[in-house]
Amino acid sequence: MSSNNVYDKEHPRHLIPELCRLFYDLGWMTGSGGALSIKEGNEIYVTPSGVQKERVQPDDLFVTNLNGDELDGPPKEKKLRRSQCARLMMTAYQKRDPGAVFHTHSPSATFISILYPGNEFRITHQQMIRGVGGRYDEELVVPIIQNAHDETKTIAKMEKALDDYPNTNAVIVRRHGIYVWGESWQKVKLRCESYDYLFETAIKMKQFGLDPAEVPKGEEVAPS
Repeated sequence: MSSNNVYDKEHPRHLIPELCRLFYDLGWMTGSGGALSIKEGNEIYVTPSGVQKERVQPDDLFVTNLNGDELDGPPKEKKLRRSQCARLMMTAYQKRDPGAVFHTHSPSATFISILYPGNEFRITHQQMIRGVGGRYDEELVVPIIQNAHDETKTIAKMEKALDDYPNTNAVIVRRHGIYVWGESWQKVKLRCESYDYLFETAIKMKQFGLDPAEVPKGEEVAPS
């Protein structure tokens, strides 16, 4: 849980810059890419666009309501704009009601979207599936949508993916990155790390000619 006290280190104004630095160090938010958002009550705190994420400051954040209307923003002299990914993040807030939505440019997520030309990533029998909310022996399915210059088209694809995959807590955008959400920022951080591990595992399995979605001999897929 975050705090209502803006001076508390658990408040989104302090958590988001800290997480940006962490994700930058992991290579997930380089070149000003990616965006983070955390909900506090009925307000959503969102990173700005075009800012080097390791240098984001508490007063750089934008604040919106659940409809995406801007309630507060950085000092005007900073001339910052809300993240271009904010509208896609709002789609997840409106359809899933999470406590946080993170968008990273994880290289492994981007590479997975190239290795899997269809509209799904599948993997099974991996312990880290538990990290995204599943079971070791179930098949994890993550939808993949096409990237587009027209943001409206990408939003429509995101909405369709959330409708078609009601149990998913992530969507991969081809050759772009991944959106992940959950009940709290802690859950989303854990899921981002777990998804990245699973993507890296799948990439290495494919290098050895192994199918990440194939059930190991003598084991079964958990019933859905």
